Order: sequence, then C-alpha cells, then structure tokens
Amino acid sequence: MNKVSDFVVRIKNASLAKRRKLLVPYCNINKKVGQVLVKEGFLESIKESVIDNKKVLEAVIRYERRNPVLTDIAIIAKPSLHVYTKFSGIPEIQRRGKHTIIISTSKGIMSGKEAYKKGLGGEVLFKIW
Repeated sequence: MNKVSDFVVRIKNASLAKRRKLLVPYCNINKKVGQVLVKEGFLESIKESVIDNKKVLEAVIRYERRNPVLTDIAIIAKPSLHVYTKFSGIPEIQRRGKHTIIISTSKGIMSGKEAYKKGLGGEVLFKIW
C-alpha cells in the first residue's frame, strides 16, 4: 500500500472509531494531503511532532454534532492503476456525487475544485465525502 492510501485509510478508520486525534509517520506527501483536507474542512488541523526521536504528523479530525464530517473515502490511484484526468474532466468526476476529489498535479496536490480553477489536470488520488 502506498503512503497516501495508508494515510487516508488511517483517517477513515480513526473517524469510524470516533477518535479525535491521529498520529501517522511523517512524509511530505502526507503533509500536503493533510493540508488540503484541512482546507476542504475534513480535518481541523495537521502538524508535525517528534515522538521517540521520530517525526510524525498529528491530524485532528473535524466533528459536527459528535459525528465526523468525513463519512467515507474511495482510493482511486493504486500502484497497479493510475487514473489521470484533464482539467475538463474534473467537473464530470465531481458531478457523480457529493464528494471532493484530491488530485496530484504538476503544481502540487490540491482539490478538484482548485485544480479546475487553475486549469490543471493530473492523477486522481482519492475521493472523500
């Protein structure tokens, strides 16, 4: 399992277990994905910490009325399957339901809405709702 998939599955499992905080191993790509999830409102915050001389990311899951904002995650990009889209294909993917897509573009990792505004396509990493 790649690092992004592991990170988002840990977030999903923590939200299902009604946990508020989550510690994951530090990785630049996980930090960038976490920052996008904070911007989109699924996480309250993400910050770097050092525990036992190891860098970790501490993510705080956002809740509304004691229920997690995040309900499910669908991982699209896998090591055996990479799904790419042009910026013109982003509205079609977004339209299929009430979810947010996270895309890895040439300008960094961002949400589908942000990539569409900037006119960028890229690899679709996962859908979150």
